[in-house]
Amino acid sequence: MIYLDAAATSPVRREVLEAMWPYLTGDFGNPSSHHAVGESAARGLADARAGVAAWLGCRASEVTFTSGGTEADNLAIKGIALANPRGRHLVTTRIEHEAVLESVDHLVRLHGFEVTFVPVGRDGLVAPSDFAAALRPDTTLASVMLANNEVGTVQPIAALAALAHERGVPLHTDAVQAAGWLPLDVGALGVDALSVCGHKIGAPKGVGALYVRGRIPVEPVIHGGGQERGRRSGTENVAGAVALATAVRLAAEGLAERAEAATAARDAFVAAVLAEAPGAQLTGHPASRLPGTASFVFPGTNGEAVLLELERRGIVSSSGSACAAGSEDASHVLLALGYPEDLARTAVRFSWGGDVDAQALLAVAPAVGEAVRTVASLGR
Repeated sequence: MIYLDAAATSPVRREVLEAMWPYLTGDFGNPSSHHAVGESAARGLADARAGVAAWLGCRASEVTFTSGGTEADNLAIKGIALANPRGRHLVTTRIEHEAVLESVDHLVRLHGFEVTFVPVGRDGLVAPSDFAAALRPDTTLASVMLANNEVGTVQPIAALAALAHERGVPLHTDAVQAAGWLPLDVGALGVDALSVCGHKIGAPKGVGALYVRGRIPVEPVIHGGGQERGRRSGTENVAGAVALATAVRLAAEGLAERAEAATAARDAFVAAVLAEAPGAQLTGHPASRLPGTASFVFPGTNGEAVLLELERRGIVSSSGSACAAGSEDASHVLLALGYPEDLARTAVRFSWGGDVDAQALLAVAPAVGEAVRTVASLGR
């Protein structure tokens, strides 16, 4: 089997399992407990927070551990917007992850917020001029993802952050898909809040983190004992935090070299698929995209049917966001990019980690062509 659905999830790395094991056994204590077992867990949690902070280039106090990227996005959008007295206007795009879009919708429906959706081009890019035009004196928060989870387009986040700050607007970015492929130094990006999760980069499911700059106020969305400096109540998942810190340390090692090799392999794979599959079209930006993602539409087919044909050939991929699995609706991302609904339903996304090399990807391309031709012939 060739696994090409890393954007949905990745296997847990052995080093991560080994790092978290002590906090599932001997050091299992509650980090809020004032005894030796609890204090040992608290030290592990503090070390993990420092590790994630070092990866992001921020202070440890600016890192809040969450149950994953979805909760981190919810806390960023709802928490910052509700705590900011500036106004009740939000700026985002229609290609964001559902965690952002549903959080925005919650604020609109239940708290009287307004939202402006910045348009994106056919390539998925946000034009800085369009972003600037969407900002208003009463804009309380803007949120634009760093890299799209379906088409892989990477946004000019540093430029957007600079424009937001000129207007006094904080900017949040969902960096879940970018983690492991792009540098996430929050100072270089210029963002005020950034969401990540563990299971895309070799940590287990159920752990993530939110960076929030300095003293930006955040209204908690989970209430209780006041853990995580009052931002996220609930007994901390120490083993998960240690796992995340270990995974991000491993992801940072050799990042530039790994991304460069993956980019070359990606471009060769894209060229091969376009040559093998009749009528195939690459979605997203051809160059400003994640090194490990290639997404296509295949006219005259059905994306789910192509996936089944690929799996018969030992290749696992997806038709889009795993968080929308089971939905019969066409991809909201592709619709926002201007694709007709019938064409959007033919989408297939291939995503991989550093363990898939160029040779393996090139071996997949002919199978993609075969699968597409098989499905297309059934529709004639």
